[in-house]
Amino acid sequence: MKKIAILLTAILSAGILSAQNSMQSRSILDKASATYEKSNGVSFTFSVTTIEANGQSYPSQSGKAMAKHNKFKLEMPDMETWFDGKTQWVWIKSTNEVNVSAPSSNEIASISPLALLNIYKTGFSLRDPVSKKINGKDVSVILLTPTEKQGNFKQIEVAIDQKTNSIVQVKTILTNNIKNVIDINNYNTNYHFDDSIFVFNSALHPEAEIVDLR
Repeated sequence: MKKIAILLTAILSAGILSAQNSMQSRSILDKASATYEKSNGVSFTFSVTTIEANGQSYPSQSGKAMAKHNKFKLEMPDMETWFDGKTQWVWIKSTNEVNVSAPSSNEIASISPLALLNIYKTGFSLRDPVSKKINGKDVSVILLTPTEKQGNFKQIEVAIDQKTNSIVQVKTILTNNIKNVIDINNYNTNYHFDDSIFVFNSALHPEAEIVDLR
C-alpha cells in the first residue's frame, strides 16, 4: 500500500533534451498540462493494479483524488494523503499514524498521476504517440524513457484522451521491474477547492500519532 501511495504522489510532475524527442508527443503533453493548469481544481477516481517482476498481480486498489495546481489529496480505503505543495501527510488508518515529510518533485511524481503533467518536461525522451482505444476512449499513448536517473522510474507510458486532453491511464515500470497500472475515471475540471483541503487537519484526528520524517 505504501508503494501505491508513493506512486500516486509522484501519477501529477521534465524540457526538450535532444532531437530524439517527439515534438508531436510533447505537443500533446503540453496541451494536457495546460488544460490542467487552467482549471481551478480537478477531481477523479482511479484504480491501481500492481504486478510484481515475477508476474504476480495483486487485487486493484481504488480511490479518489482531488488536485489543484501542485496540491492534491488522495483518498484510499487504507490511507489518505495530503500535499499542500511543500509538506505531505500520509495517514495510515490501520495504525492511526500520520507520516509527515517534504518530498522531492520526483517523489511526488511517483505518487500522483497528474505530476506527469510536469515531469515529462525534463529528464525524459519521448517516443511518437500511438493511437489506441483504452477504457472505451480514443487516446494517444506516449512512452517516456528516463535519460537520467528519475527516482525509481524505468519507463512510463501515459495515455491522453484525444478529445479532452485529460489523462486516461498511466503505466509505470520501476527499476525493480514492478509494474503499476493506474486507470483514471470521472475526470472533472470544474471544481473550486479551498487550499485547506490539501492540508492535514489534526483536529479531526486528535488521537493520531504524528511521525515527522522531515
